[in-house]
Amino acid sequence: MVENNDAVLYERLAAKDKQAFETLYDRYEKLLFSFAFKITKDRGLAEEVMQDVFVKLWNGTHAFESSKGKFSSWLLTITRNKAIDMIRKYAKHEHVELMDKDALISEEKPVDKIIEWKEDRELIRSAVSELNVEQQKVIDLFYFKGFSQQKISEKCGVPLGTVKGRIRLALKHLRETLEKGGRSDYEA
Repeated sequence: MVENNDAVLYERLAAKDKQAFETLYDRYEKLLFSFAFKITKDRGLAEEVMQDVFVKLWNGTHAFESSKGKFSSWLLTITRNKAIDMIRKYAKHEHVELMDKDALISEEKPVDKIIEWKEDRELIRSAVSELNVEQQKVIDLFYFKGFSQQKISEKCGVPLGTVKGRIRLALKHLRETLEKGGRSDYEA
């Protein structure tokens, strides 16, 4: 008997009868909330799901056909689908929030790291300035400008073996200079 009443109420609701809407709301409010809460495990989300289902019901977004089953089953199916959509929606937002937090952390460098980096940069500049001119040139081309050893050989007009030897000797001098300066963690 209730099922028939639901179908009749739904037809009246489709014609924008507020009394029919209120009757259906009073009848199914608690059931839909508890069903949505069982799926979402979140009180606020369950309320949002329930509210959205009733708004869609009022707007006629979904059409109930009594020939396909009970009104209550149809309403619960809509609620379940909406609850799953909400869970997916909020899961995406949580993921984005985590990525934003990560981005903020990675953008900020601690002051002590910046100071350490500046000190290292000055130490390396000083060590490079102590190399002879040929070694400074190959170090600059190889490490700071990204040239291959073959390209350096062609650019400077010296054999490839000479370029390799200059780089090897330059690295040896740099390592010794940096170790004298108190930095033993540099590896070439």
